[in-house]
Order: sequence, then structure tokens, then C-alpha cells
Amino acid sequence: MVTSCKDDREEIIEAWYMDDSDEDQRLPHHRDPKEFVSLDQLAELGVLSWRLDADNYETDEELKKIREARGYSYMDFCEVCPEKLPNYEEKIKNFFEEHLHTDEEIRYCVAGSGYFDVRDQNDCWIRVWLKKGAMIVLPAGIYHRFTLDTNNYIKAMRLFVGDPVWTPFNRPHDDLPARKEYLEAFVENKIANHAVDAAA
Repeated sequence: MVTSCKDDREEIIEAWYMDDSDEDQRLPHHRDPKEFVSLDQLAELGVLSWRLDADNYETDEELKKIREARGYSYMDFCEVCPEKLPNYEEKIKNFFEEHLHTDEEIRYCVAGSGYFDVRDQNDCWIRVWLKKGAMIVLPAGIYHRFTLDTNNYIKAMRLFVGDPVWTPFNRPHDDLPARKEYLEAFVENKIANHAVDAAA
């Protein structure tokens, strides 16, 4: 008898390929038929994820271990919703502009939900839906964007190594060292491996 071990992260982190529709960015934007992406596939793009206890983040030993192991010394919170975020409309447009950072982007959803969209190796959009308890790390140099879903609310813990730098570099910024390093680590090696597999 084969027993499949379900990854409990999948209850709070879902990912799928997006359609090309210009409808409201807060809608799911599934392709037809739906095309889901596994957490392993996200990891191949450098996108890491955890399931944590969002009701006890102040005393959570697992969060403490992750912060110590990865050097996340800085922490604050960001609430994104029309009532709490100054210049909400402008900010939400900025978040949804495709960009990269020269450092990791670490977000831990402690309440609400939202979408992080990331580019795959073929430059297609993958939508990653984060719900309460999900923590995600986007590697430096990956093109991405953020939007709320139709619930219009997320409260996220932001973590950073050292003093936080939130500077977005809107696409194109392919000349940045962080972008080149990302491509070398996660895209070019993958393409080279596929070529070797195909030739074998």
C-alpha cells in the first residue's frame, strides 16, 4: 500500500500559471484548464516557503530558528488594506509593477491573504497565493509583483538581514549583479540541464 505524505504547506500556499487577461488583478487569473505549480517547482525558482503558527508568532520557536539560521535580524509589520495603508491606490499600483530587489524579499502572512506573482524560467507568470501562516522568501534578482486578492486585506511580517532596503528596480534591470546571479543560479543551470537530458 502506497501512502502519500501530504505537505501541510499546500493548505495555505497555492500556486498556478496565470492567464493573460486584463481583468481585475485581484481575481485568481487561472488558465483554462487550470495549471497548478507545486512547491517543489517554486523551490527550483529559488522561492522558499514554510508553514508557521501565525497565532503565536511572538513565541514561535520555529520562526526563531529560521530567523537565526538565515540572519533575519530586522522585523516589522505591514498591513495592506484601504483603511490602513496611506496612499493605498498608488501603493497597490506600485506593488503590482513588475520589479526585482537586490536582497531577498521575506513575507510572513499573519492575517488575511494575497498574491505574489513570480516569473518562471520561460518568463511566464506564476501566481502564488499566501494565506495566514504562510511564509515565503523570494530570492534577490527574481522579477515579481504583489497584489491583494478580493478579500482586500493582508497583514504581513517583513523580515530582513540587517537594515532594511525596500528599493524596487522596475523591469528591465537585467544589468544588476543580483539579476545576473539569479539567472546563473536558477535559470541558466536549469536550461543547460534540460539540454543535457534531451541529448542523452
